[in-house]
Amino acid sequence: MTDESLRVLSAGAAKAVVTALAGTFNDARGIAATATFDAAGTIRTHLLAGDPCDVVVLPKPMLQVLADDGIVERASIATLGRVPTSIAVPDGAALPAIADSASLRVTLERASALHCPDLARATAGIHFLRMLHDLGIHDRVASRIRAHPNGAAAMATAGDSAAVGCTQASEILYTPGVTLVGPLPEPFALATDYQAAVAAASDRVSAAREFCAMLGDSQSGILRRRSGFLSNAV
Repeated sequence: MTDESLRVLSAGAAKAVVTALAGTFNDARGIAATATFDAAGTIRTHLLAGDPCDVVVLPKPMLQVLADDGIVERASIATLGRVPTSIAVPDGAALPAIADSASLRVTLERASALHCPDLARATAGIHFLRMLHDLGIHDRVASRIRAHPNGAAAMATAGDSAAVGCTQASEILYTPGVTLVGPLPEPFALATDYQAAVAAASDRVSAAREFCAMLGDSQSGILRRRSGFLSNAV
């Protein structure tokens, strides 16, 4: 790592994309990018606390507020696309039925454990908790909820074939030991828009703007789709 290195704070959903493009950026510009990945709420807290940051990746609503407050450069905002909140099971486990509310309810009630990211700070964790209440099963499954700091940690369920996980599809795809079952069905479907922006306090603005643009440009579109992003939001 050199003094020219970029510092990236990113929600875990974008880990595969950020990591791959960091390598591309280093090859092309000779500038390394070091990234910290965590639940979206935790990343926002780090940024607001003044942690060193050149580029930040967060859900669109969070990033727009940061732009309104002048904490990130509005003109630099790049859209990566939408990631659906999804269900996962350990590799080798039978794929459960989740096509509608009734089958999803049965699947969640039968699970030996329900792994999810932070119930207060992670987009998927907040949504998962609300969904359990809306399905009317929260009290019955509460003792089996296993909340983790972020989605990647939540997907560390291999070894328990009866466990079920819920987090962003992109986090499921890059985590060894788990299989993506599919997105949550209506009315619980949730696709979160992710955006990147240059931190207003960055002292590597030129390189940060370039890296930020790479995250959302057409050339990285195939990478984003392979990583679990649906398409650029409109």
